[in-house]
Amino acid sequence: MTDKPEKAVALKYEFGKATAPKVVAKGQGTLAQKIIEIAQKHGVHIYYDPDLTEVLYKLDLLEEIPPRLYQAVAEVLAFVYVISHKWEEIKKQKDT
Repeated sequence: MTDKPEKAVALKYEFGKATAPKVVAKGQGTLAQKIIEIAQKHGVHIYYDPDLTEVLYKLDLLEEIPPRLYQAVAEVLAFVYVISHKWEEIKKQKDT
């Protein structure tokens, strides 16, 4: 357990419309919890990586991630993609 307040960063990427994902929300403590709650409410998958969050948290709102973070964020996006597709398969199986 750490004494630091929990932080959260939300990224948005529109394929074909943006060069790179950008920070659309960030907060710590109560605001971080609210960001997480809203994401969960809308079915957004949450990826926990305190080190990456700390780096992303230093970016300004609406700032695109810098090239040095492309690999790390690509791994997160790949994870979310896989989880999303598995979740869709589970939902389809339940519906049949």
